[in-house]
Amino acid sequence: MPREQALRYLQDFMYVINGKWKLLILASIHDGNDRFRDIQRSLDPITTRVLSKELKELEQNKLIVRTVYDDSLRSVSYTPTEYSKSIIPIVEQMVLWAKDHRKKLAKK
Repeated sequence: MPREQALRYLQDFMYVINGKWKLLILASIHDGNDRFRDIQRSLDPITTRVLSKELKELEQNKLIVRTVYDDSLRSVSYTPTEYSKSIIPIVEQMVLWAKDHRKKLAKK
């Protein structure tokens, strides 16, 4: 793959996961937190405004599904799409890299 094309794909990837919250929100949902408040509590100190915005963008990028239930509480749940599972190995590699990076920094 030409370098220029690879950089464009990397730019697309960075656009989808931009910011400090998207991967954390996705990980929280994959961990079973499917209600807004549960996701928010797992990611304290994220604000409701930021969480709402990030959830909408994750939904637009087909990484989560928002389901509204017409019960007396009008509850909403967020679930990961099958497609979103493809990003999990990348996140796991990022975690391993960060762990090694901390070790390198601690050695100085």
